[in-house]
Amino acid sequence: MRGYCVSAIQSIKCPHCRKEASLTDNPYRPFCSKRCKMIDLGTWADEGYRIPGERAPEADDEDEDE
Repeated sequence: MRGYCVSAIQSIKCPHCRKEASLTDNPYRPFCSKRCKMIDLGTWADEGYRIPGERAPEADDEDEDE
């Protein structure tokens, strides 16, 4: 079977709860469940994930009129 690659990885750890999560037939992958997926989405919505560094300057309303 030259040129044909099959992934040996069948499961990974859920990014939220760290339980084993199947990669096949799992609609919530990489999460283990809908609950973990929704918790992660809520963290994004609440701006809980941040990239370290200085905050970008806010746009002035005056600059938009020009």
